[in-house]
Amino acid sequence: MDTILVIDDQADVRMAAIVALNQIGYQCIEAQGPEQALGLINSSTISLILLDMNFKLDTTSGDEGLRFLKQLQSLGSTIPVVVMTAWASVDVAVKAMQLGALDFIEKPWNNLRLTAVVQQQLKQQKTSHDNACLKALNTTKNADYIANSPAMRQLLTRAKRAAKTDASILITGENGTGKSLLAQYIHQHSNRCEQRYVSVNIGAIAPSLFESELFGHKKGAFTDAKEDRLGRFEIANGGTLFLDEIATLPLELQSKMLRVLESQEFEVLGSSQTQIADVRIIAATNAQLAKAIEEGEFRRDLLFRLNTIELHIPPLRERVEDIIELANHLLTAHGRKYKRTNMTLTTHAMTALTQYSWPGNVRELSHCIERAVIMSDNDNITANDLILEQPSSEVSHSAAGDKSLPLLPLEELEKQMIQKALAEFNGNVIAAGEFLGLSKSAIYRRIDKHQLDLKEADS
Repeated sequence: MDTILVIDDQADVRMAAIVALNQIGYQCIEAQGPEQALGLINSSTISLILLDMNFKLDTTSGDEGLRFLKQLQSLGSTIPVVVMTAWASVDVAVKAMQLGALDFIEKPWNNLRLTAVVQQQLKQQKTSHDNACLKALNTTKNADYIANSPAMRQLLTRAKRAAKTDASILITGENGTGKSLLAQYIHQHSNRCEQRYVSVNIGAIAPSLFESELFGHKKGAFTDAKEDRLGRFEIANGGTLFLDEIATLPLELQSKMLRVLESQEFEVLGSSQTQIADVRIIAATNAQLAKAIEEGEFRRDLLFRLNTIELHIPPLRERVEDIIELANHLLTAHGRKYKRTNMTLTTHAMTALTQYSWPGNVRELSHCIERAVIMSDNDNITANDLILEQPSSEVSHSAAGDKSLPLLPLEELEKQMIQKALAEFNGNVIAAGEFLGLSKSAIYRRIDKHQLDLKEADS
């Protein structure tokens, strides 16, 4: 229910407005003046403000109302304001509009005029907010989960059961296993399925932009804040927020995340008004958070807030029963994308698929099928079309900790391993990262740290 704040120094005027607005279903709270109103704005969720422009009997200037509008601006408030005045002063009304007021009514008002203005402004506010949310979101695709193996059938049973609650869920698993797809699956089977599903890759957010990305910012909050921006918590309000690669969240920012998870409260950057985030949190990671806690890189209390329910996705090599159906599903999808809709897998190709270890899991399988769809000379994909050669023994032995490794500082050893992986995969950063067990953001951070030249790796 929308709440209207009526600000006027005359009790009978406040009561008249409240009675009229109550009759059309609005809840109202009242304030005698700007000072009391500011306290209510900070402690309550206000949908619209009805503001008298004069609070002293000996003035008709509207200065007090204009001063209050300036205060709202300085606080970064986005609450729509309709001003009220007993004197039909075009000059005061224009000044009020310049300071953010959206409309004005004259006292004594006609109740039909009052309710029409309030309804119109609330409708416009909701439309503007929804448009901003739609602009900020990508269309969510339906999660299509294939589960023939016992492990995956059990996982989906647990996921469906957990989906019906609002409990926080932590999804774990290797890179490429489909953690984001499972998060969408949970949302679609939840009581929030008709609301928004918002995904954010924590590992891709620069620490300096963390608050802006998650909580939004007001225009002018910092140097490059040229316009208001909605944060992901506000966009996801009422729905589901998926926090991918949660283990990459810097330690100094984890307390801010913990606060909003505990209290559901946050402030937009550049605003002092507290907002409520009614969101269901699903997080995902390929890291061992228990180890990160032991090493002081992740807060134990934050993990407790995230893993009310923990779901682990097994790697593709442990669910061989799913490989062929997944491959055929991907073949159909990529065939449609590249207009090669009659392609099939030969028997030898299917055998090769099930015998391969898939270090990159479902993501690697998808890349493999897509490459075969593009490069195959005919509609029958053979084992040779799949190009499933294992990485060379040099890289494999190095990754496994071959005893012939020279004794080097850890930083130098890491650099050499990344160089070897990049060379082995012909400069393909994602494939090299997956082989080394690193996420996309992690491999790029290490490439930048060691100042590696990707052009040399690809040559």
